[in-house]
Amino acid sequence: MSNCNSCPSGDSCSKDKEKCMIENNPMNSIKNVIGVMSGKGGVGKSTISVMIAKQLRKSGYKVGILDADITGPSVPRLLGLKGKNAEVREEIIYPVETEDKIKVMSLNLLIEDENEPVIWRGPIISGAVKQFWTDVLWGELDYLIIDMPPGTGDVALTVMQSIPINGLVMVSVPQDLVSMIVSKAINMARKMDIKVLGVVENMSYIVCPDCNKKIKIFSGESIDKFLGESDLELLGELPMISEICNLSSCGCENSSESLGEMFNPIVTNILKKL
Repeated sequence: MSNCNSCPSGDSCSKDKEKCMIENNPMNSIKNVIGVMSGKGGVGKSTISVMIAKQLRKSGYKVGILDADITGPSVPRLLGLKGKNAEVREEIIYPVETEDKIKVMSLNLLIEDENEPVIWRGPIISGAVKQFWTDVLWGELDYLIIDMPPGTGDVALTVMQSIPINGLVMVSVPQDLVSMIVSKAINMARKMDIKVLGVVENMSYIVCPDCNKKIKIFSGESIDKFLGESDLELLGELPMISEICNLSSCGCENSSESLGEMFNPIVTNILKKL
């Protein structure tokens, strides 16, 4: 049974205490847990997770990021941690810290070659994600950001059942098919009684270099229609620009001030919803 005194959900938890699957590490004190989910891969979920963490850190908060996308871990590269390794001592996992003091845990920080595939079955992957919550010495954090795995399968279910998530941020792009898949993730979260904070629409538009006009490049349904059907609010729209697209190669630690300013309103809206 969960140690409710050290759980971020605190008194607001609606779970049956006797049936609760959450286990908390008594050495950790984490005030808020925010999951970033898409329901589908390739929409920029990891990049947005990392940029949210960086903006929170710039605001003075103590921040960690848990890479729960075990089979496609990209957080270390986005944070410029290639070649870094987490330490394991006496069954305690010590996360790696970035230069700006963000604590990071990812499977890529426990293996020698980041290009090696993770050929594990679902239960093993789910167990690894759970260990990243229970066995990692996160210490005192204001916010832990979880880069959720895509889809609504075993691993996502394990995260929602085993970690006390205060709210989920959904990432989408303006295409009908993606909206349908994201809707499945939204419905899953609601069935698990987890609050969905809102939607970030990535690759929303491009900006004409001559007239600065916003040009919608996808012919999918409007975001307003999708939000209305989902009963959610828009946390922010992000353009398709080279600076965001190149973060996987140059790293978010090298992101510009203008890119940070682009994410500031998104982070502000997230904190208002918590």
